[in-house]
Amino acid sequence: MSATMPVPRNLIAGEWVEPAPPTIDVLDPATGEVVTRIPDTPADGVDAAVAAARRAFVYWGEVSEFERAKLLHRLADLVRGDLDELSRLITVEMGKPIGESRGETAKLADAFDYYAEEAVRVYGETIPNEAAGVTSIIRYEPVGVVGAITPWNYPLELIGWKVAAALAAGCTIVVKPSEYVPSSAVRLFALLEPAGIPPGVANLVLGADVAGRALAEHPGIDKLAFTGSTDTGAAITRSLAKALPTSMELGGSCPLIVTASADVDAAVAGCLRRGFRNAGQICIAINRVYVHSSVHREFVDKLTEAVSKLSVAPGLDDPDVGPVTNRDIVERCSEHVAAAVRDGGMVTTGGAPLDRPGTWFAPTVVDHVPADSVLATVETFGPVVGVTPYETTEEVVAFANGTDAGLAAYLYALDLNEVFTIGHALEFGNVAVNNPDAGIMNAPYGGRKGSGHGYEHGREGLRGYLVAKHLRIKYSR
Repeated sequence: MSATMPVPRNLIAGEWVEPAPPTIDVLDPATGEVVTRIPDTPADGVDAAVAAARRAFVYWGEVSEFERAKLLHRLADLVRGDLDELSRLITVEMGKPIGESRGETAKLADAFDYYAEEAVRVYGETIPNEAAGVTSIIRYEPVGVVGAITPWNYPLELIGWKVAAALAAGCTIVVKPSEYVPSSAVRLFALLEPAGIPPGVANLVLGADVAGRALAEHPGIDKLAFTGSTDTGAAITRSLAKALPTSMELGGSCPLIVTASADVDAAVAGCLRRGFRNAGQICIAINRVYVHSSVHREFVDKLTEAVSKLSVAPGLDDPDVGPVTNRDIVERCSEHVAAAVRDGGMVTTGGAPLDRPGTWFAPTVVDHVPADSVLATVETFGPVVGVTPYETTEEVVAFANGTDAGLAAYLYALDLNEVFTIGHALEFGNVAVNNPDAGIMNAPYGGRKGSGHGYEHGREGLRGYLVAKHLRIKYSR
C-alpha cells in the first residue's frame, strides 16, 4: 500500500475514528494494486455520525449567514492551497487524467465560494392578508440533518456540491463517499478544522453497502441527497424511514443530435469532449448520437479519426483518457458493444478491453446502432459512443426522448428553427446547444423522468436545503 495515502478514518464530531475490521481494499485502476484499505463502517458508526450532526445542528442552524459564508470562503482557500495533493488522490483511486482531477478540485473550491455568497442572499417575503392588522412573513430555515451519498466518478466535486449548499443553508451533514475513492474525501474533511467549521457540522463515514443503507434509512436525517445509478436511487426511495425531502441525480444515457445544418467539426469536437472525458464516466456523458443522414458519413469518419488518436495511459501521465474505475465498467462496455454489433452496428475504432493490468477499455465508436439497441437505450458509463443516422426532426426527437433518461441532451444545429423546435421538444433538465457543457455553477442542474429530481447548482441548489415557514402575525385589533 502507498505510504502517501491519508489514514482512512471516519470523522465524527470532529474526532478521527480509527478503522476496525472488516476493511475494504481500494485499488488503483491503472495497475490493479491495493493502495489503501478503509473501514466497512457498520450501522452503529452511522448512528454516531448522525447523532453528532444532530447535536451540532442546534448550534450551527443559529450561526449567522455571514459567519457561515466566511468559513466557507476560508475552506475554498484551503482547498486551493491543497489542490495538487487532493487531485493526485482522485487520480490514484479513480483513474482520471491528473489535469481533469485538477479541474475537478478547482471547481470544488469554486462551489464553496459560490454557496458562501448565496448564503447571504436567502430572502423571505411579506404576504398581504385580507384581514386588517395581520401580516404574513415567509422565511426560509435549514431543513436539519442531511445524509449525503456520493459516487466515485467525481469523488470531490459531488461531495462539495452537497456540503457547500448544506452548510451555507445552516444544515449539518453526514457524507458517505464511494468505497472506490475514499482518500480524497478524507483529506478534504481534514481541512474542516483549520477552516474553523465546528465539530459535528460535517461528518464522514467510510464503507460500502451497509453504511450507505444505514444512512439512507436512518430515522435521524431530515433530508437525503444522493448521486448515483437510477436503480440504486429507486431502491433508496423505497427504503426511506419516513417521509422526507430528497434530491437525486441519477443516470443519464444522454443523446447528442447533429442536424443537417450543424457545424460538423464543432459537433465532432463536442462529442469527443463530452463522450470521452473522464473515460465517459459522467452522468452527462454523450452515450448515443443521432446524426442526420446528409452529414452522417462525414461525422462518423471525423469522429472515428479523432477517437482513434486519443492517448490512453495512467492518469498521472495526464493522457486524453485514463483507465475506467472498476471491472463492472469494463464488462458493461463489452456487453453493450457486443449487443450493438449483433443488432447490426459496426465498430469503427476500439471496441474491446485493453490487455493491461488494471481496468481498461479502448475508446470506442460504433456506427449504425439501431435505436432500440441496448447501447442506445441504457447508460454505458464508459468510453463508448454509438451513432445512429436519422431522417426527420420528428424521428430524432422520438429517438432522444425514447428512454427513461432526462438529465442532459446536446444539440448541434445552426438553423434557428431546428434549435428552438428540437431544443423545446427535448424532455431533459439540461440542454446544451452548439457546446458540450450542460451545467454551470450558477444555473439549476437536475434531471427529469428516471434521471432524478431536485437540483444542485444555482439558487435552486441552496433552496433544496431550506424549508419555508409561514409566520402569520396579528398585531392589531
